[in-house]
Amino acid sequence: MFKDLRHRRAVQRVRPGDGRALKRFRWWQMLSRALFYLRLMNDDGRQTVYAVDVRHQHQHQSSGKVIAHLYLDGRHHAESKVPAVFPVQGGTVEVRASAFGLKRCHYVTTERTEHRLIPDPHSAEGRRARLDRSHPALSRWIGFLSMIVLAIGLLLLILQLTEQVTRAPEGVARYVGTFTSPIDLPAWGNTVVGLCTVAASTERALRLRYHWLLDGGAG
Repeated sequence: MFKDLRHRRAVQRVRPGDGRALKRFRWWQMLSRALFYLRLMNDDGRQTVYAVDVRHQHQHQSSGKVIAHLYLDGRHHAESKVPAVFPVQGGTVEVRASAFGLKRCHYVTTERTEHRLIPDPHSAEGRRARLDRSHPALSRWIGFLSMIVLAIGLLLLILQLTEQVTRAPEGVARYVGTFTSPIDLPAWGNTVVGLCTVAASTERALRLRYHWLLDGGAG
């Protein structure tokens, strides 16, 4: 019920587009722009092409949220703050963002089946998908390494937070005692771990992978 309510509210946030043309993807936009495509066949056999364009640096002035733009056959058709739900032929396109990129860009049919949209081949997501197709073993190892880095970062964060919480003798320490983390990293070590977790979450975002604990902790 709550999910359906959020879905309806997201649909209500959609605003009509202005008809402008979709700009081609440029190589210098790889870290600031995501572009995905959905190709559907009409009843008369003609192909309709939807495109979802998200500029991560461009945010709504009042809310500060990222804006997702929907293009239909190369023309600006609609826009919405994320999380966005765009009504399209035969279903909806759902777009959700995280601090590291997109965590969802799927076509959901009226029968509730889901299909991930295809990234532009020149985008960072498209290049990551090409690596997965051409070198699947290497791709799996990179994905596994990203997950391990995030798990280590989460463990260190839990240890540090536990030490901070139990440090004050008048607080939690009166009931559970104090805790000293067995891992004491210097400032530069924490910086390196932080950068590695950001890189790992960004790599996962290129594959539209997101976990509220692993990636949320990194953010």
